[in-house]
Amino acid sequence: MKKVFFLLFITSISFAQIDRVEPPFWWSDMNLSEVQIMFYGKNIFQNEVSVSNGIIIKTVQKTENPNYVFVTIDTKNVPAQELVFTFKNKNKSFTKNYSLKARKENSRFRKGFDSSDLLYLIMPDRFANGNPNNDNTKETNEKLNRSKIDGRHGGDIEGIISNLDYIKNLGATAVWPTPLCEDNDERGSYHGYGQSDVYKIDSRFGTNEDYVRLSSELHKRGMKNIMDYVTNHWGYKHWMMSDLPTYDWIHQFPGYKQTNYRMATQFDLNASITDSKLCMDGWFVKSMPDLNQSNPLVLNYLTQNAIWWIEYADLDGFRVDTYSYNDKVAIAKWTKAITDEYPNFNITGEVWYYNQAQIAYWQKDSKIAAIQSYNSNLPSVMDFTLEEAINGGMFNEDKQNWRNGVVKAFENFNNDFLYSNTNNMLVFAENHDTDRINNVYKNDFQKYQLAMTLIATVRGIPQIYYGSEIGMAGSKSVGDGDIRRDFPGGWNGDVNNAFKKSGRTQEQQKFHDFSTKLFNWRKNKSVIHFGKTTHYVPENNVYVYFRYSNSETVMVILNNDTEKHTLNLDRFKENIKTHLSAIEVLSEKQINLKEDIQIEGKSAMILELK
Repeated sequence: MKKVFFLLFITSISFAQIDRVEPPFWWSDMNLSEVQIMFYGKNIFQNEVSVSNGIIIKTVQKTENPNYVFVTIDTKNVPAQELVFTFKNKNKSFTKNYSLKARKENSRFRKGFDSSDLLYLIMPDRFANGNPNNDNTKETNEKLNRSKIDGRHGGDIEGIISNLDYIKNLGATAVWPTPLCEDNDERGSYHGYGQSDVYKIDSRFGTNEDYVRLSSELHKRGMKNIMDYVTNHWGYKHWMMSDLPTYDWIHQFPGYKQTNYRMATQFDLNASITDSKLCMDGWFVKSMPDLNQSNPLVLNYLTQNAIWWIEYADLDGFRVDTYSYNDKVAIAKWTKAITDEYPNFNITGEVWYYNQAQIAYWQKDSKIAAIQSYNSNLPSVMDFTLEEAINGGMFNEDKQNWRNGVVKAFENFNNDFLYSNTNNMLVFAENHDTDRINNVYKNDFQKYQLAMTLIATVRGIPQIYYGSEIGMAGSKSVGDGDIRRDFPGGWNGDVNNAFKKSGRTQEQQKFHDFSTKLFNWRKNKSVIHFGKTTHYVPENNVYVYFRYSNSETVMVILNNDTEKHTLNLDRFKENIKTHLSAIEVLSEKQINLKEDIQIEGKSAMILELK
């Protein structure tokens, strides 16, 4: 990797009078009515700034870099209109138009994703190439190379839009693509986490307008658009990195120093200041400069950028990358500003711990964090302890002992008392950073059934990863590119087109049929979305739990043993109550609840009690 240090400002480049304006426009009638507009251009600080139409300029903030001016205006009670900013220096002046747009009706009260949804996680570059004309673009460095495991393969927004009906028919109700903003690194840019322009969709994925159209096409289908947002870092090719607004816009030691990844230092009473600072302020990797959210200009920039995307692209939620690596005070302010603007909006944070108490600390209104008088304001966290149990091979453990087998799932839910809202947790077996479960379980269809049945029927918001529903596998030990393979059929000339039934292999169809049946059943089951849970201590590697409400009861049985087992239903009377029969969802067979139930080895049953 190229050595990168950001110690000096480079001001010798020739710029237009104004080279950039961010946010590029704003809206009237926003809760965040004071908007701080960044104007960037050669020696722009020399000018006095005014604005038309009687708009109040609250502050004009200049920094040690003469190429930036941050102008804060108050738009409260100001209708949508075109504004004109005037920049004057002695007898010379120039102007810049700025739009205040009208908001979409009821935009403030948009409904975010929740536990009635099923999120479909996509790595866009690897999903489908809907527009080959944007495979390479002149303004971006890395060019198409499908033969390279970590190269750009050409998937794009058009490819997602073209296959939304496939995703909907699978039973998913929301799409979470990994970042789509420009990542202009020379290599490995396909994943999008090293962003070089956070107001612009990467031209190899499409345009800003294409992204807006993705939201529109999702909403036409009653589906939701979740943006993968990164507050912790940008890419070293971000346009600001050669001309920083302030030296402390990013964390410098000076220049680069890598984080120690010890996120527990954020709340560890015994942690040294040195270790805590290195966790928060160190760079995630050498090519990703760490943003200094404790700088008010940076925090405001990130807040406005996030709100701008929600309003502009009509978004339904955020998944926030590396949430717990941020300055914890600043990220709580960022999160609160967004949920103040959109009270029903949902944000789930990547808080990657394998400890329930440490995950729970980061959820809004955490009883644990309250001990330290902290509240992250983050509505949703990711259930990494459940992922660890599943992805770590729980369903390969054929015999139960005190700690192995389905006991791992049982013990995960033992600790639900730690969370402030278990319904607002993302539950998943894998994602774009882990082994694929079909690799962990060697494409064993029965184990896939067990894993997906668990994810689909427990509390929280299930997330699945593109392609697993057709048996796609991949090993992280081979490299990240292997767990992010191309979806078969997403490229012209692909022999196997798994987007269509006629193009799937028999094995792919088996996985797909099961997934479609399970996820579409879940779509209409409010008892699974919002019901309560009672679970029973596993016996013989068989885990039984109930989801129930005042009007419905569902009994789930997971037999992780290789042998058939007979269940005496007397043990479960407190949940079965007076129900006499049930319909088994997967087989559609009727079950007599007056008799014992037999369940085959390595199989799942979902019983709707009648």
